[in-house]
Amino acid sequence: MSAEHAVPSGTPEGAFDALRGQLQQAATEFAGGPDALEGILLGMVDDVDRAVREPLEIFPVCHHSPASALAMARRLREKQPKVVYLELCEDMAPLLTELRNCRLPVAVQAFAGKTDGFPAEWAPLSVVAPITEASAEYQAIAYALDTPGVELVLVDRSADHVYQWDTSRTPQEAADDEAPEEAQLHGEAVGVEIGDLRPRFAELEEHLLRHGRVRHWSEWWHQYVEVPLAGSDHDTYRQAMFLIGSLFRRLAPGDEGRVRVDEDRERYMWTRMREHLAASGADPAECLYVCGAFHAASRVAEFGVEGTGTFTISPRTATPWQYGLIPSSHAAVEAQFGLAAGSVSIAATEWTKGLKRSRIRPYRLAGQKGAAKEAASTKAVAPAPGPAPDRLTGFLQQAPALDMLDEAELLGWSVDIVRAARRNGYLASTADAIAVFETSILLAGMRDRAKPTPYDFQDAAVTCIEKDAVPGRRDVRRLVEIMMGGDRIGQVGYDALPPLARDVHDRLAPLGLKLQQRGVQRALLDIVSRPELAACSDVLWMLRRLLPQGAARPIMGERTLGERSLQESWDLAIGTHQRALIELGYEGVSLEQVLEQRLRREAYAPQATAAAVLAAVEDATLYLGGGRLADELGTHALKVLATERTVDGAPEVLRRVRRLLAYYRTHEPVLPPWIESFAKTGYAHYCTLLPTAFRDEDATVGQVAAMLGFLFGMETLALSLGCDRAQLELAVAQSHPEDPAKTALLWAAQVQLGTLSRAELRARCAQLLDNPLVVPAYPRYLSGFVHALEPVPSLADVVVEAVSNAFGRLPDAVLLPWLPLLITTLRSQAGELAPLLIREAARIFPARLAALDAWTPPWLAEAPTVVRPEPRAPRGVALLPAHPATCDALAELLGCEEGWAAPDAPVARGAALLAAHPATCDAVAGLLGCEDGWAEPDGTAPPASASASALTDRHPATATAWESLLAHT
Repeated sequence: MSAEHAVPSGTPEGAFDALRGQLQQAATEFAGGPDALEGILLGMVDDVDRAVREPLEIFPVCHHSPASALAMARRLREKQPKVVYLELCEDMAPLLTELRNCRLPVAVQAFAGKTDGFPAEWAPLSVVAPITEASAEYQAIAYALDTPGVELVLVDRSADHVYQWDTSRTPQEAADDEAPEEAQLHGEAVGVEIGDLRPRFAELEEHLLRHGRVRHWSEWWHQYVEVPLAGSDHDTYRQAMFLIGSLFRRLAPGDEGRVRVDEDRERYMWTRMREHLAASGADPAECLYVCGAFHAASRVAEFGVEGTGTFTISPRTATPWQYGLIPSSHAAVEAQFGLAAGSVSIAATEWTKGLKRSRIRPYRLAGQKGAAKEAASTKAVAPAPGPAPDRLTGFLQQAPALDMLDEAELLGWSVDIVRAARRNGYLASTADAIAVFETSILLAGMRDRAKPTPYDFQDAAVTCIEKDAVPGRRDVRRLVEIMMGGDRIGQVGYDALPPLARDVHDRLAPLGLKLQQRGVQRALLDIVSRPELAACSDVLWMLRRLLPQGAARPIMGERTLGERSLQESWDLAIGTHQRALIELGYEGVSLEQVLEQRLRREAYAPQATAAAVLAAVEDATLYLGGGRLADELGTHALKVLATERTVDGAPEVLRRVRRLLAYYRTHEPVLPPWIESFAKTGYAHYCTLLPTAFRDEDATVGQVAAMLGFLFGMETLALSLGCDRAQLELAVAQSHPEDPAKTALLWAAQVQLGTLSRAELRARCAQLLDNPLVVPAYPRYLSGFVHALEPVPSLADVVVEAVSNAFGRLPDAVLLPWLPLLITTLRSQAGELAPLLIREAARIFPARLAALDAWTPPWLAEAPTVVRPEPRAPRGVALLPAHPATCDALAELLGCEEGWAAPDAPVARGAALLAAHPATCDAVAGLLGCEDGWAEPDGTAPPASASASALTDRHPATATAWESLLAHT
């Protein structure tokens, strides 16, 4: 035997010599002489021998394996170790005590929203370690936490080192949106598992699946590892798992990066264990090391309590990590680690059956939901002295035990699947149950199995019951998974929740709902009769803003700026989205704090636009009451707007500024200073960009229309703050668009400014229709007119006229291709403008179809000619002769004695009255200082006696009366 495969020191001669000889002979016969095959086979035996002889007992496991869990429970009751070393991230240790407040499966999570030492694009960082009841790690945790005097030590790398060592990691891909909701419970987290046993050599896995006559690796593992090891003793289990781990390790491809990470993990764990042994003085014989079988067969120099290597553990980065428990599920575990659908549920079923068959008492944390109260035995069984004998040779040589057919179990499965298929819309019958029963036996026989496995039964059910289409939500394969145990979904208890999540539950307690329960619950809020529910409404609206869609969905009621509903109805699924609520707790201690942090982060992001910052201002006002935060973000929006050189966000800016301005005008005594500055700066900013936007091909007509809408809508406020309208007039004058739609916008702006009349605009539209070269582009002009309703809504009648003329005069070859464009434009870009057009059209067009034939459009009807009759006599004087009594009484009162004039006498008008009664006029002229006097009839100068003083002296009473009247006025 070569020195390479010599017996390890301290190992008795002949411990595995028989197995070595048999493998060496088989390698020689198979390969025709010594070669690499012999080295692999003998090296596997050396790995097993080395691991078995280690003073610190190594317990190899496979993740979520019922055989490993049964062997772990049995070994813990036999040995009763004082220290349990567990392959799990060492920084997750404080959370394990909270498992008793949860219903399994759950996942221990390390979360970092910000990075310090890692690339920024990796954020957020998340590492999860799912724990199920049918797992060896849970048995070890439950034993260590509930047994007095037992210490649990986690020895694997920290969550920070998970990202440090895997430098090739790329940002996690988004979860598949089409995957079931239960399979997305872990989100985009990096999964860490205890005992990843799967061939890394693709050809080896393909070979095993093909010769094992199975479809996927989970089925192969169940058939050829789980079933044989389920009833084996402790030594046989350990040696077989060591052998499997060594096989997969030696046949792994040469991925240097992955191999280096695996070896560094092993060095890390053995370094931590030696440090703990040295610090605590624990006896290695009273300790147990639980790790994956792949790492148990390690060949690093640091292996063992007497390892010779020295490994320096790098410090952690400054990244702030948060820790918590999140709900998990069987489907989430399968999706995280690439297992076959339903394999974890089948493993849970096998775990339950194994407990009944072996009568092993499993360990469960005291007080855990769904766990029976059971006190663990404290009586220790002394381990057998000396090294374990060779159990591996006998295990490999013995024929597989025939598991006889359990007809009663298979018959029950067949009946249950038919019943479930009927409930889900399948036309299944008793004949289908018989067919499933017989087909399961047939498939098992074709695959060299005496007893059908759950996978054989699943294939048989699909073959016999599945149709061309699935009538309901679940297909037959999913029904079998549910029947075999279902997708068990965990729950984190109230006491294990972070402070924010507990605060949410406390604040929503007046609703009287079981918020931790999965599914959708209806909450009815009558705030009028129960004012205390207003606080619950505030919490629900914030949850709607922070949690994923569907966690809190309003059915009735809305919340906008300045408006609150008096009655609300909600569909709540907070229990279903418990993971998202828990991750909120990593960001702060209250919803208000988390929302404020997120709004600041969105507003101050490097790529934040003015529209995004205004959205943050609106949310701060809507959910947090505005105040200091809204003013701060509004001031920042002003700075962001001043730095923008494009008009991409103009429509959103216009909508949000209008809403905020309307809110402040109706709910605040004065406008905030920031919004006044925003209107002033925005007016000058968009005036500067307007000529460029009209010429820029990348600027859409909707964006330019939004700019004009801002300028015209904010014009009154901006002018009152000191802006000059000449700046807008110059900007419009300097605009020379080439696009027809933007040209129509420019015409609308000119009409609003008064530089273009509506008649001239109608004439230009008529010229466009009269020009056959422009007719194909006329629909684009109409699109511009439709967008022009945003800044100039008074042009609605002109737009209706232009559209009507287009339908009446455009040829079908031009009109029909344009109709879809018009409809999509109105729907996507001008949805708010469509009601304005409809109202104007309803005002112009007849209301009844029968009147349409005789109806003439107003713009085509001839204007009526107004005929003015010649005046026969003064209209006012004609009344006086008709009713002389009133005029006579008034003349008598005034002292007029001239009497009535002759019918043919000329009527005194204007200056004639003044000449006939000069006294009043002279008095007024005196008061005004007019000294020219009366003109002569021939135009000569007045006599000197007609001066102002003379007139005043001649008419003192009139002068005094005018002076008194002017003094009072």
